[in-house]
Amino acid sequence: MKVKDFYFDLPEEQIAQKPAEKRDLSRLMVYDRESGEVEHKVFKDIVDYLNEGDCLVLNNTRVLPARLFGAKENTGGKVEFLLLKRIDKDTWESLVKPGKKAKPGTRFVFGDGRLKCEVTGIGEEGSRIIKFEYDGVFEEILDELGNMPLPPYITERLEDRERYQTVYSKEAGSAAAPTAGLHFTEELLEKIQDKGVKLAYVTLHVGLGTFRPVKAETIAEHHMHSEYYEIDEEAAKIINETKENGGRVIAVGTTSCRTLESAAEENGQLEEKKGDTEIFIYPGYKFKVIDGIITNFHLPESTLIMLISALSTRDKIINAYNIAVKENYRFFSFGDAMFIR
Repeated sequence: MKVKDFYFDLPEEQIAQKPAEKRDLSRLMVYDRESGEVEHKVFKDIVDYLNEGDCLVLNNTRVLPARLFGAKENTGGKVEFLLLKRIDKDTWESLVKPGKKAKPGTRFVFGDGRLKCEVTGIGEEGSRIIKFEYDGVFEEILDELGNMPLPPYITERLEDRERYQTVYSKEAGSAAAPTAGLHFTEELLEKIQDKGVKLAYVTLHVGLGTFRPVKAETIAEHHMHSEYYEIDEEAAKIINETKENGGRVIAVGTTSCRTLESAAEENGQLEEKKGDTEIFIYPGYKFKVIDGIITNFHLPESTLIMLISALSTRDKIINAYNIAVKENYRFFSFGDAMFIR
């Protein structure tokens, strides 16, 4: 299967530049993966499509203000860092622009020297390994000096940082938001629980893969960058019981989906687990855990549109996307949502 098979034509003006005025008032496309039937709703209507005994699985990662603007220590040359993954306390994998300024041994300063770093090595696909130096608490300094790592297709300034966080974000470590979760409010989650739907929280820290286009010609040639995930005992128990009792397990976002499918045994059972995943889901994959997914509308030819196509067929998903374009849905991180059931 070729990457170009997942292309669709998307007008630039349908790429959402700002979040909806209220989280749960984004639009919602409800898609039946068997029949291909499409309904057009508002996101808060999601509660009508969930049943008592179902389980929503949410990724509780929290986005770091991971974009840092600094200068080369000896020349003052401007440089931009995007922190991707913490390797240990003060060592990170990072993207650097321009990369030619960031050879091993080069030093950089941020915020009038409050934060410094040295490039100690080259990582995957041209990323850099950097070690920070500072006085105080790193997270507090990063919160003060860092910027939210909005994707490059969002060009407008985000006034409220929390709009790029889910209301249930907890575990800091992501370089991008698990965007399907941005549509939920605390009130909507309460309504969902009142209906008898269980909530299970997992963690996957979104990393380099989010920023890398698929450059291979065929899907099988593409390599996914690893991302760290955790499932605790409580979440595993809730999900296992849901399956045993005949309820549906619905992933909120592709990150929750990848976490569950990475951690599950072949029989779909889960237990407490943590580690790194490079799972790449595309048509032909047999899902072990999830029965449905709530997700945003994704980039053409991306690994994410390949993943959701695995829940149905490529042709049906591309058709649904073409309907979304025609109906003027908003796309990508701050865009509208789709429930594949």
